[in-house]
Amino acid sequence: MRIFLLFIGIVSLVCGVKFIYDARPIVKKYFSFGDKNEAIFGLKILGFLLLILGSIILYFNY
Repeated sequence: MRIFLLFIGIVSLVCGVKFIYDARPIVKKYFSFGDKNEAIFGLKILGFLLLILGSIILYFNY
């Protein structure tokens, strides 16, 4: 169970960082609606939340 939580925490951290730094290219590639700034902002918020979730999992796991 501990290894599973470690894996989930690390994957969550990596995905969060990826969403924060590459939000604009991800939105341009996968979404095609009018207001892209709101989508970029939403993706960065999602990345931040994933980053926080992953760090909490890792902190309380070890």
